[in-house]
Amino acid sequence: MSLRATKSKVGDKHQEVVVENLSRSQLVMYSGASGDYNPLHTDEIYTTQVAEYPSVFAHGMLSMGLTGKMLTNYVGDGRLTKFGVRFANQVWPGDTLTAAATITKLYEEKTKNFVDMEVETTNQNGTVVVKGYATASIDD
Repeated sequence: MSLRATKSKVGDKHQEVVVENLSRSQLVMYSGASGDYNPLHTDEIYTTQVAEYPSVFAHGMLSMGLTGKMLTNYVGDGRLTKFGVRFANQVWPGDTLTAAATITKLYEEKTKNFVDMEVETTNQNGTVVVKGYATASIDD
């Protein structure tokens, strides 16, 4: 069941865990699926010794995609009309991410109902890793 205008109000919040214990294998699989083979995401030696990061880390777009999964679970498939984020912090192997959407506005435009939301994804320590916004069309 998707989000409905008549059953929603500003301030309503939906959240869900979108990944538990992110694995290095998931980073490699995302590299293959996205075509983004930057060694910072898969090559531990390059990442630690050349780039001097503590470990490989997730692609920003993987974090955004996991956040988008929460949104489509909340509003329904094919409903998003806008979705944008900024990457606030890196996501590391072993992280568990929880994504949340908070309704900021409900409105009607050309006989269609819409909802604006603030979006935030945090890791297991409560650190914000993704922050953004979304708009979706919703039913009455």
